[in-house]
Amino acid sequence: MIRAIVTDIEGTTTDIRFVHQVLFPYARQRLAEFLRHQHEQPEVAAALETLRAEIDRPQASVEALIEQLFTYMDNDVKSTSLKVLQGIIWRTGYENGDFRGHLYADVAPQLEAWKAEGLQLCVYSSGSVDAQKLLFGYSDAGDLTPLFSGYFDTRVGAKRETESYQNIAEQLILPPQDLLFLSDIRQELDAARLAGWHTCQLIRDDADDLSDHLQVNRFDQIALETFL
Repeated sequence: MIRAIVTDIEGTTTDIRFVHQVLFPYARQRLAEFLRHQHEQPEVAAALETLRAEIDRPQASVEALIEQLFTYMDNDVKSTSLKVLQGIIWRTGYENGDFRGHLYADVAPQLEAWKAEGLQLCVYSSGSVDAQKLLFGYSDAGDLTPLFSGYFDTRVGAKRETESYQNIAEQLILPPQDLLFLSDIRQELDAARLAGWHTCQLIRDDADDLSDHLQVNRFDQIALETFL
């Protein structure tokens, strides 16, 4: 019996183009100036210290860290410190109304239906927890954060590693057979299944012919009785 559903964001609830054509450019354009002026702010300073630890350069200057962050962005490195800093910058964009979090039209109604049925809903994304809350809090379907009881990012582990899903199950205090993970990425679903989870692949574009996970095109096509 499924008791909790954990969903990915990019490509699953949200068009990947919103992330790559709106969010990423917004943060990239503002990153250098933001860090030069805000590097002493506590949450920014903490993220920069995390970055210094990541690259094993405890005395790295702000300019050196800016250069490292651009390298991370150029190579799509899933750095926790980068994700935190992007989330801080995106906060301004959401609060100023520069953009709203994109959701596919089928997502919000089905999340609300599952919540009404008593299911626990959570998010697991490579974006920071703060960024996840912003996207759902300022979504084009309204504030959906009351629907969620848990948020997970790369601090629990990488999304293609089985241990990450074991860590989430432990934090939710639920057996893996009661958990369903939704993602568009086959390798993430493989890792979740190895941890004992149920899985379902959201296919928003072309089918993944290499996947053996259940595939659907919309959230309202997910029949939970399939996973009994």
